[in-house]
Amino acid sequence: MDTEVLDLPLSRTANERLHTMIPGGAHTYAKGDDQYPENLAPVISHGSGAHVWDVDANRYIEYGSGLRSVSLGHAHPRVLEAVRRELDRGSNFVRPSIVEVQAAERFLATVPTAEMVKFAKNGSDATTAAVRLARAATGRPRVALCGDHPFFSVDDWFIGTTPMSAGIPAANSELTVAFPYGDLAATEQLLTRYQDEIACLILEPATHTEPPPGYLAGLRDLAHRHGCVLVFDEMITGFRWSEAGAQGLYDVVPDLSTFGKALGNGFAVSALAGRRDLMERGGVRHSGDDRVFLLSTTHGAETHSLAAAMAVQTTYVEEGVTARLHALGERLAAGVRQAAAGMGVGDHVVVRGRASNLVFATLDENEQPSQLYRTLFLRRLLAGGVLAPSFVVSSALSDEDIDRTVDVVAEACAVYRKALDAADPTPWLAGRPVKPVFRRSA
Repeated sequence: MDTEVLDLPLSRTANERLHTMIPGGAHTYAKGDDQYPENLAPVISHGSGAHVWDVDANRYIEYGSGLRSVSLGHAHPRVLEAVRRELDRGSNFVRPSIVEVQAAERFLATVPTAEMVKFAKNGSDATTAAVRLARAATGRPRVALCGDHPFFSVDDWFIGTTPMSAGIPAANSELTVAFPYGDLAATEQLLTRYQDEIACLILEPATHTEPPPGYLAGLRDLAHRHGCVLVFDEMITGFRWSEAGAQGLYDVVPDLSTFGKALGNGFAVSALAGRRDLMERGGVRHSGDDRVFLLSTTHGAETHSLAAAMAVQTTYVEEGVTARLHALGERLAAGVRQAAAGMGVGDHVVVRGRASNLVFATLDENEQPSQLYRTLFLRRLLAGGVLAPSFVVSSALSDEDIDRTVDVVAEACAVYRKALDAADPTPWLAGRPVKPVFRRSA
C-alpha cells in the first residue's frame, strides 16, 4: 500500500560498507540502521545548526542531535571558535595544560554543588568511576541502580543486567540490584534486604516525569542512613534541566554526579564531580585509605574538547539556552499534541517528558507500545524531511522549523489513523520494523 517515500541509494550503499567493517554498522547501537525503517537510514554528510544533510543530498530538520549531545546545534560558532583557538597550540602534552585549570574552574563555578571534578571522554567511564569510588569508600560490593532508567554504562556492572549480557560472568551481574524510581519504601526494602552490602544508589535524577515532591531529598537521606553513596547520572539532565543540572534545579546535592552529552556540544568530554573527601581518594593528597584508580585516560584532557566545554557553559549562561530549549520544546509538544488529536490519534502518538527532553510513544489499537507503529511514524517523518528518533530539541531550531515539523507530524498522523482503522500497520511499513537496542539476538 505504501510506496518508497524517500530514495537513499548512496545511504544504502554506505550502510552496507559500514556493516562490512564495523560490527553493528555504527559506533553507537542507538545510531544503528536497525533503529530506522528498512532502507530508510540516512548516512549523514554534514550538519549546520538544526539541519543535517545525508550523502544523497537530502536535508532534514534534526532532533535528538548526537544522542542529545549537540544541544546548541551543529557547528556552533562560539564552540568552534574556542576549539580552533586551541588546535594550533597542541592538544595533548606530557603534563597537564593550563586549560585543565581553567576548565575545572569553569565547571565548578557552573555546578557549585560539586567540590572537585575530573574529566574523561565518555559517560560510561565517568559512571563506572563513580561506582568504583563508592565501593572503595564503603567497602561494599553491590551497586543499586534505578531499574526504570535505560542506560548507565557499557561496563559489566550495568550491561550484565540487560538482555545483551553475553560475555559477562553471572557473578558480576549478581552484584547489581535495582530499585524503582519514585518509590522510597521499595528502595528502603532493598537496602534492608542487602543491609551493609550496597555501596551506592545511582539514578538519573529526572527523566520523562518530574520527581515526586520530596523524592530526591528523601532518597539522599535514605542512602546516607544506610551508609550508601548517592550518585546522580546527569548525562541527560545536565544543562537541559539547568546549567547546574537537575541537582541545581531541584536543590538536592548528591555525593557524586556525572555529566557529559551537552557538556561538549558534540566534542568528546564528560565529567565526574562530587564531594572532596570522596574524590580525593583518587588523588595523591589523602592518607589513611587505599588509593582508588579513579580516572586516568590519555585523551581525557584534550585541550580542544575542554575549550569546547568552557564555550558551551559560557553560551548557556550568557544566552539563556536552557530557557530557550524549554520554550522550543513547549511549542513543539503543543503542536504535536494538537496535530495528533486533530487526526484522531491523540491517544496513540503521545509526547512525553520535560520540554527540553521530549520523547514520543507510538501506541497500537490497544494503546500498547508498538515497534510496528513506530516504524510507520518514522517513515512518514523521514518522507517529510524530519529526522527524529525523539523530539529532543536543540537551541538552533527556529519557530519555522518547529512549525514545519508539526505539519509533517500531522501528515504522519493521517496515515497512522488509516493503519489504526485497518488494525494493521503492516501495509504501510514496506519492510521489517525497527528494533529495540537491547535485545538478545540480532
